[in-house]
Amino acid sequence: MNVRPDQLSSVLTKTIYPVYMVSGDEPLQQMESLDLIRSSLREQGFSEREVLDVDAQFDWQRLLDEAASMSLFATRRIVELRLPSARPGKQGSKVLKEYLSRPPEDTVLIVNAGKIDGSAKKSAWYKAIDQSGLVVQCWPVQVEKLPFWLKQRFMQHDMDVDDEVLSYISQHVEGNLLAADQEIEKLYLLLGPGKVGYEDVAQAISAQSRYSVFELVDMLLSGKTERVIRILAGLKAEGIVPVIINWALAKDIRLLATVAADVSSAEFKLKRSGVWQSRIALFKSCLSRHRQRTFQLMLKRCAYVDAVSKGMIDANVWDEIEILCVRLAGSTRA
Repeated sequence: MNVRPDQLSSVLTKTIYPVYMVSGDEPLQQMESLDLIRSSLREQGFSEREVLDVDAQFDWQRLLDEAASMSLFATRRIVELRLPSARPGKQGSKVLKEYLSRPPEDTVLIVNAGKIDGSAKKSAWYKAIDQSGLVVQCWPVQVEKLPFWLKQRFMQHDMDVDDEVLSYISQHVEGNLLAADQEIEKLYLLLGPGKVGYEDVAQAISAQSRYSVFELVDMLLSGKTERVIRILAGLKAEGIVPVIINWALAKDIRLLATVAADVSSAEFKLKRSGVWQSRIALFKSCLSRHRQRTFQLMLKRCAYVDAVSKGMIDANVWDEIEILCVRLAGSTRA
């Protein structure tokens, strides 16, 4: 059974499925959907939880062993399978089908997966999950629907915002729901419930910390490594969600990798991509320090950091972000 994230709450109260899969490339909805499923299961007596992280060395027999083992305390259990690539491979597909052919009693499987593409949906393992359980796919909110999504989130905090505020935040976060949610949380802490206009938001933003993700990106582009490290420490202390930083990095690195293919037309390509004239010199500075291949490798590193930030890989996400930032701020040209 396939449901949208906004339908999940009502569906969870109706039955307990042997397997739940939450997939996609929109981290906020994915995290909230997983939290909602875990919370619902805990309320129904699933008090134990075992997490299995799938990587290149993962032994799929562990999943079958977990299914066959007895709970230490004779309680209902959750087995959570973290599958970053959303591709279990030949062995994983076989094990998942075998597991779902005889799902154990008092055990629920949660599959936390990356984006499921069209070919994966045709696979036998995906069809087995879809037929036996509940599938939640989390996609980015379309640009034209973002103001409505924002308004709903504000309403959850009893905040009545006007269209100008919705438009401002929509442009500011560029579709990143984690960034949007964090902005709403900040405004709620600063302004509280009630009617909120653009002037209220402008004053609140001007009163916030001197550290920002946008300042971090500008310092990275200009190569100011020491300043970058200080800003990162400030962002960490303020509780900024690492996924937001990684999103900002990946967005500009992706553009840099494209432009680096022909630096002679850099200014034209940057302007066409919507880069403000005041920031073009920053991008050119970064392009002078790295080659296209380096940007492509950094982009792959962003994907790795994304997996770390979602708990799919066991590593320190702030250390990984700092390593990436130091490399981007530095120079790899001989």
